[in-house]
Amino acid sequence: MQPAISLNNITRTFFQGADEGPGIEVLKGITLEIGQGEFVALQGTSGSGKSTLLHIIGLLDRPTAGVYKLMDRDVSGLDDDEQSDFRNKTLGFIFQSFYLIPYATALENVILPGLYSGRAQAELRERAEYLLERVGLADRMTFRPNRLSGGQQQRVAMARALLNEPDVILADEPTGQLDSTTSGEIMNLFHDVHESGKTIVLVTHDVEVADTAQKIIHLSDGRVA
Repeated sequence: MQPAISLNNITRTFFQGADEGPGIEVLKGITLEIGQGEFVALQGTSGSGKSTLLHIIGLLDRPTAGVYKLMDRDVSGLDDDEQSDFRNKTLGFIFQSFYLIPYATALENVILPGLYSGRAQAELRERAEYLLERVGLADRMTFRPNRLSGGQQQRVAMARALLNEPDVILADEPTGQLDSTTSGEIMNLFHDVHESGKTIVLVTHDVEVADTAQKIIHLSDGRVA
């Protein structure tokens, strides 16, 4: 299986200042591969480094050392503009807090990532409508977030993540604010997305959610356990 994500001896150290000593090493030589089309859950206790690792995979942070290849491209040395462009084309993000724009409708929120893609507005709108239908919100497209339940807001966030047809979906505690029934519905959507060929990397504290993934990677004290 061709790797979608390849990490080789990745470290991440946070420094507070020039005179603050050697810094805090959060990731300590992470080496792993995630194949294209795999569904992987990242687990670990608080402070184990899983969110830091997800941010590096998502090109939201840079490793202190090591080599990171995303879709067979070495992204370790890309400048900020190159990273931003590659991130927008390759990755979709889903977070626990949804991060929807409160004054925009569900449809407008889904369209947002496509505004920098150069695609025609009509094409973006058509795809956004299709995705909202796919996640069961055909009758909520004109609703703003304050008129949507938590589960409906997460569905909007999933549709938004899929707008640019990314290769990899990254999710950070996507069911953390949802009740068990709604969490199950959201995970069913994740599996539908996975079956369409997407690679999914999901951070979760929930053992039942993690158990639905193909593979679980446990982190402990900044290392793969």
